[in-house]
Amino acid sequence: MNKKDQPLIFELSKEGRTGYSLPEMDVPQVELSDLIPTDYIRTEAPELPEVSELDIMRHYTALSKRNHGVDSGFYPLGSCTMKYNPKVNENVARLNGFAHINPLQEAESVQGALELMYDLQEHLKEITGMDEVTLQPAAGAHGEWTGLMMIRAYHEANGDTHRTKVIVPDSAHGTNPASATVAGFETVTVKSNENGLVDLEDLKRVVGDDTAALMLTNPNTLGLFEENIMEMASIIHEAGGKLYYDGANLNAVLSKARPGDMGFDVVHLNLHKTFTGPHGGGGPGSGPVGVKEDLIKYLPKPVLVKNGEQYEFDYNRPDSIGRVKPYYGNFGINVRAYTYIRTMGPDGLRAVTENAVLNANYMMRRLAPYFDLPYDRHCKHEFVISGKRQKKLGVRTLDIAKRLLDFGYHPPTIYFPLNVEECMMIEPTETESKETLDSFIDAMIQIAKEAEETPEIVQEAPHTTIVKRMDETLAARKPVLRYTKES
Repeated sequence: MNKKDQPLIFELSKEGRTGYSLPEMDVPQVELSDLIPTDYIRTEAPELPEVSELDIMRHYTALSKRNHGVDSGFYPLGSCTMKYNPKVNENVARLNGFAHINPLQEAESVQGALELMYDLQEHLKEITGMDEVTLQPAAGAHGEWTGLMMIRAYHEANGDTHRTKVIVPDSAHGTNPASATVAGFETVTVKSNENGLVDLEDLKRVVGDDTAALMLTNPNTLGLFEENIMEMASIIHEAGGKLYYDGANLNAVLSKARPGDMGFDVVHLNLHKTFTGPHGGGGPGSGPVGVKEDLIKYLPKPVLVKNGEQYEFDYNRPDSIGRVKPYYGNFGINVRAYTYIRTMGPDGLRAVTENAVLNANYMMRRLAPYFDLPYDRHCKHEFVISGKRQKKLGVRTLDIAKRLLDFGYHPPTIYFPLNVEECMMIEPTETESKETLDSFIDAMIQIAKEAEETPEIVQEAPHTTIVKRMDETLAARKPVLRYTKES
């Protein structure tokens, strides 16, 4: 049987088959209605497949082979930093002293874990140029919200309740305006100039006494370094606002530049991106937040501190914005990030930046003759090309992304940033070899040639995947989220 025609698990079901064997109950039975309200008790058995253990094992093993990840192939998602996760990180995170402890244990019994967390905070302070760090936030967007809540608390404490607006560039990550809104702010958009950078004149126009903060990624979402960052910081600070750093692109400046030295007051980090914690599919993540001196008292509590030779949690923080996550962050991801930082060292982290930037510029220049390059200048760790040329031939960026699946590659980020038509944002990361980069480039060049000579091949892609192209509009508006006999 062809693997593309492999039956679904429900189609394998045969009445009477089972994949488990349980012993007879030897404890007194209790009426279910004594434990659960009758409204919540099933009156009919659930419609579940009846399959053998062997069939169900083969089913899930087959599904696992359909997954694509950094361990199985190139994953050039721009702004997501899907790079290799060293397995030494996994080994350390699985040590008994880290994997088998409980967050409800007394601090005295987990001093090793607390020391690791405290040391990680110290390393992140040094890397970012911040004065204090919290590991509580669960992911990047959660870190954004946490940082903005501290900025809000700061302004309110100073009586500046009229500061209700957060400025975001037109190329910002979508989480920036979303986080600002959830934190109770209004968002104001600042335009990019012809070089893909924040337009300083437009920034001066939108800044005012109602400005709470400017949220910025540097390098920005186009992969370009905001060379006027010091002037931007001056504009915001003179207006009484704060400068917020979205750390999604920190991979491009590790050990080369620090947000704290650029004038940023708050920074969130993505440990699951920059520091090789595995991520994708919604988690796990970790989004520590660093702040400058005047925001320290607003950090989420408890704050991990070192008291003599003891590590403990400080709950006596009257100005804190409060706890933002149960317990204290995603500990397993923190262990992985700490292992990565200690393994790499300062020179290794510097090499990360140098190789990431080298790889991105190499790919950009090789692809430039075949696709439109909206900003023909040196990029950082990622770059943006456009499929406008192919669109004129009837081939959209979406078609190009689908065709890449036939070559075994996960497509890059498409149609983002929004200010580039038919956008493709590509991030090769520092962990890929030149051979891998060349193979991906060759596939992109072949697709560009197909768009000119045989566009239907690209328009009808993918051809080799188990699931063919779906009606994406229908899937978004009428998703099928569970199995039914009718489906």
